[in-house]
Amino acid sequence: MSDSRQFPEYAPPPAEPAAAWHAETPPSARVPRERYWLHILLFLLTFLTTTLVGASHWLNFMAEFGNRRVVAGVGVLAIQGLWFSLTLLAILTAHEFGHYIACRYYRVSASLPYFLPMPFGFFGTFGAVIRIRQPLTTKAKVFDVGVAGPFAGFLVAVPALLVGLAMSTVAPLPPVFSGAELGEPLLFKAAEWLVWGDIPDTLSLNLHPMAFAAWIGLLVTALNLLPVGQLDGGHIAYAVFGRRSLYVTIGAIAVAMGLCFYSSSWIVWTGLLVAMLTFFGWRHPPAWDDHVPLDRTRLVLALVALVVFVVCFTPAPIEPLDLIRPQ
Repeated sequence: MSDSRQFPEYAPPPAEPAAAWHAETPPSARVPRERYWLHILLFLLTFLTTTLVGASHWLNFMAEFGNRRVVAGVGVLAIQGLWFSLTLLAILTAHEFGHYIACRYYRVSASLPYFLPMPFGFFGTFGAVIRIRQPLTTKAKVFDVGVAGPFAGFLVAVPALLVGLAMSTVAPLPPVFSGAELGEPLLFKAAEWLVWGDIPDTLSLNLHPMAFAAWIGLLVTALNLLPVGQLDGGHIAYAVFGRRSLYVTIGAIAVAMGLCFYSSSWIVWTGLLVAMLTFFGWRHPPAWDDHVPLDRTRLVLALVALVVFVVCFTPAPIEPLDLIRPQ
């Protein structure tokens, strides 16, 4: 996810010659010095929290829905927790550096990624974000910076998913089971069938921590590709539709509100989306050429981004599951 809140009201001077805006954006003379210590500290804290969470996922994986009793030492747990943490951090890092490298290509000042640790829950992180310190003056720049992150993260998540599914197992659910049911995006279902074929109804897929991290990667990709405001999908929608992207944002929020009645997972996310739009504004910051159609190559890539969104999206990401099976 990229953070461009530094210039929500930016608009180029109308008297500026159009040719000048095609030039690369020069680095600002007052670009703040990078606080490397902060980036390193946040990364290490996120590595710690995701590894701790990963250790618990490994225990659950080895327990096979509670059918087995697992005892492991601290050292073993620390090592096994890396399956989850390294996979998830690789996906997040690829995503954020996709944005960062695109910014550097256009000589737009941007920070290194800020990783956000989560000391609770079963993700271990709130994700990561970069700060874009200078305006993206053309729709091509807006599109390239917006699409680079999801594409890069997706390219890491897909092989991780296939490897993680290969290391997963199938096991019967116990007569009484309490846990969480994960929504299965189209890509996940296809990969599961490719690796496991048709799983009997008496068995359930027991996800390896690496596969679970890849599933989170698909979820993060889909959420970031929502065509809302200044999310990555909002950048893409603005580059394609210009000022009309406001109506796309409104439609996406209406759909998200409707999904709240289908899955409680969407209540929190929809609230965050509305809060983001209230704080940063519903309209995307304008580029000087917002009236000029996007070129054909980027329109094709926008369709690819739409396909990636569709295959990564699930209407019910996480649902509590309390199952009592007949004896």
